[in-house]
Parts: sequence; C-alpha cells; structure tokens
Amino acid sequence: GEMGKKAIRYAVVDAFAAEPFKGNPAAVCLLEEEGASATVDDRWMQSVAAEFNLSETAFLARDSSGAAGAAPRFHLRWFTPVTEVDLCGHATLASAHFLFTTVLPEHGKLEFMTRSGILTAKKVPAPGSTGVPGGTFFRKRSCGYPS
Repeated sequence: GEMGKKAIRYAVVDAFAAEPFKGNPAAVCLLEEEGASATVDDRWMQSVAAEFNLSETAFLARDSSGAAGAAPRFHLRWFTPVTEVDLCGHATLASAHFLFTTVLPEHGKLEFMTRSGILTAKKVPAPGSTGVPGGTFFRKRSCGYPS
C-alpha cells in the first residue's frame, strides 16, 4: 500500500562501541517533512521498526517552532519491534550522532522533543585514543526506504 512510499533517510548506528558492528545498534530515521513525526501514522513507524528488527528505531522530524538562533529542535520518538517506548538512551545518542555528523555538522547543540520531555544533546570533542570504548559508528548510511 502507501505505507512503503514515504521517503526517509536512515542510518544504522552502533552506539557505545569501540569498533564497528559491536555495541548497541539502533536505526535512526529522519522524516523529511517538517514536523512529520507528529502526523506520521504510528502504525507505519511501528512497521518500519519491526522491519529493522533492532532493539530500538528512532524517528526524527525537524521542528520549526524554535526561536531564531536557538538550538535546532527535533521531535524524537522511539520504537522497539513491538511497541513505542518513552525513553531510550542509546537511540538518543545514535540520533544525535547522526544529526551532528550528517545533517547539522555546523551545530554544537540539539534539542529533542520527546514523550519524556525535552532532551539536550551537546557535541563534545572526541577524546584522544585512550582505548576507552564509547565511540559511535555508522553501520550503514543510505537514503531511501527500508526494504
């Protein structure tokens, strides 16, 4: 049906990993329409999360209501393969990493509007090679539809 026709950019991000393919993978989907996550069908988001079949899939949509000069603000929702959840730390980190590295590299701060309130993400300089795990890696980066 129409469900598969929505254009989304998505990435699978490994959070809390010292090397790729380790850590907690989360899917991050950026909905292209402004404010889309408020209007996108919950069942569609749930079906996408079920297809990714990762512990968490995050859906982002830009919010335009913020004041000029304020940190960019995004609606953020989290789904497991079976249900929506109120909060997910690693999918939030994955979302911030995705936005800071691909969508808004010039920004150092983001705000997420969530069911658990407003969450703020700040970009911090990458630590030197201390061997401490905690990096975030893209497993795949692509534009299009989850197949």
